[in-house]
Amino acid sequence: MPGPLARLLDSDLFWSFIRSPVTVVAALITALIFAAAALAPWVSPHDPFDPASLSLMNAFLPPVWIEGGTPEFLLGTDNQGRDILSTIIHGSRISLMVGFAAVALAAVLGITLGVSAGYIGGWYGNVVMRAADVQLTIPGILVALMVNGVARSVLPRDMQADVAIWVLIFAIGISDWPQYARMTRGATMVEKSKEYVAAARVIGIRPWSIMVRHILPNVMGPVLVIATIGLALAIITEATLSFLGVGVPPTTPSLGTLIRIGNDFLFSGEWWITFFPAGALVILVLSVNLLGDWLRDAFNPKLR
Repeated sequence: MPGPLARLLDSDLFWSFIRSPVTVVAALITALIFAAAALAPWVSPHDPFDPASLSLMNAFLPPVWIEGGTPEFLLGTDNQGRDILSTIIHGSRISLMVGFAAVALAAVLGITLGVSAGYIGGWYGNVVMRAADVQLTIPGILVALMVNGVARSVLPRDMQADVAIWVLIFAIGISDWPQYARMTRGATMVEKSKEYVAAARVIGIRPWSIMVRHILPNVMGPVLVIATIGLALAIITEATLSFLGVGVPPTTPSLGTLIRIGNDFLFSGEWWITFFPAGALVILVLSVNLLGDWLRDAFNPKLR
């Protein structure tokens, strides 16, 4: 019997992947960014958060290929003398952490409500879907801003910086759950009418066990596609909120915070402070979106 790796290499999914050069390049870029972010303390040339290693004498140095640049700072430095490349690597780490955590929260909440609404139905299913419909009429960024603003008004001022990242994760996650709920509800309504669910009912398996053990595994394919695209959207939302000054605190900058800081010096000639973090954000989001598009096509039986 072939092992899991052999079955994967012989699957339609793998052949679809290797036959798409754009997807392969996007996967390589995404893996490179993820690896650099995960290993940021070890792979970044400098520690941008160590005040002892910073010098204002190195502030506003241009990239190495421009006159005045130095090989020590390949992409130049910002107004505090921090290496731009190092801040991008560390900032990507914060952005990806917020994105993954927000997607996980949205997926758990949306899948739980969607599967239960599709299986139980009745007034409970109607309430869940009407709540999802109402929230879908409001742009996600506005929902995240509202949740973030309410949290800031409720929490004591001395606690806001400590829990800012968690508030941001909750705000983004709570704004994205309707997509998961609508998709899983529709898939659950299809699955619950099949014979294996009827057989599970006949032998006395409890409804929650049927939902978790039988229905949930059969609706996870489309969830993976939504989660991949949702990761890119969550990273953009985090960057937008941080750019507006209501995201992560400046002491732990993400890509959005770095863009906001560099924007203050854009018209004074130090364009690299905002250009390179913005470019890294575009490349990251584009790569993840391309992977999501490929997954959507790969899981669509009409396109096989």
